Amino acid sequence: MKLSEIYELADSIAPKKLSDELCERYNHYDNSGILVDCGEEIKGMVFSLDLSNAAIDKALSTGANLIMTHHPAIYGKIGSIRYDDGALLGGKLIRCIKNGISVLSMHLNLDAAKDGIDESLMEGVLLAAEKTTGAGTGRIEECKANATYMQTVSEGGYGRVYDLPTIEFSTLVENIKTVFSTERIEAYGNGKRISRVASFCGAGVDEGSIAFAKRMGADAIVSSDFKHHLIALAQESGLAIISLTHFASETYGFKKYYEKIRRQTEIPCVYHTDDNLL
Repeated sequence: MKLSEIYELADSIAPKKLSDELCERYNHYDNSGILVDCGEEIKGMVFSLDLSNAAIDKALSTGANLIMTHHPAIYGKIGSIRYDDGALLGGKLIRCIKNGISVLSMHLNLDAAKDGIDESLMEGVLLAAEKTTGAGTGRIEECKANATYMQTVSEGGYGRVYDLPTIEFSTLVENIKTVFSTERIEAYGNGKRISRVASFCGAGVDEGSIAFAKRMGADAIVSSDFKHHLIALAQESGLAIISLTHFASETYGFKKYYEKIRRQTEIPCVYHTDDNLL
C-alpha cells in the first residue's frame, strides 16, 4: 500500500482542512501531514502519540516502516540534523530515514474532528461520571450532542462545555484515573459538586479558555499542562481543575483513531504507548 493511500484514509477520518481552518480562524500553527516519505510501499504501521525513540524501536522490532503520530514530528524550524543528537529530533529523523521509516502526523485536524481527540476527552469524562451515577449511554450521547464549542470548524471543533450527571468532585477525579488509565492527576476543588465541565485536550487552557468556561457556566475544567497563573485564575473564578498529563489527555482518543484505521486496512498496525508519560 502506498503512503499516499494511507494518508488518504487517515485524512478521510480527520481531514487536514480542519487544521487549516483552525489556523486561519484562530491564529493557530500546525504542521500535519506526511513529514517523512522514504518512498517505499508501506508494510506495517506503528501509531504513537510522539515520534519517540521507543516508537522507532517498536517499528524496527515489528518490521513496520511507517510511524503515525499525533504530535507533529517536525513542528518548527530545524537548525541542524545530527545523528549524535540521540534523543533530539535530528537523531530520531536520521534513525527513521536510515531504516526506511516514513512519518505521518495528524495533529490539530485530529483534535477537532468528529470523534477526534478533543471529543474523546469529553467522552472519557462523561464515562467517568457515568461509572458512579449510572447515567447510561443515552444520557452520555445527549450530553455530547448538546456540547458548546469554544472554537468551531466545518466538521467539529475544539474546546467544549457540557453537562454531566451531578457528581462529587473527588469521585469524578478517581473515576477519571480509571477511565484514562493514569494516576498522575493534579486536582483542585475537593468538596465541590460537579454538573457542568469544560474540557480541552492537550495544552489547551489559557485566559480565553477560562473565560469561556466561566461564561458557559462550567463548574470545572479538565485539561493538562496548566501554568501556575492559570490555576490561580481558574480557582479565583470559582472553577475546579482536573489536570491530566498531556499524554493521558490525548492517547485515549488517539487510540480510537488507530482502531478505526486498523479496521480499514490489511496492513499490520500496532499501538505504542510511552508509559513513562502516562
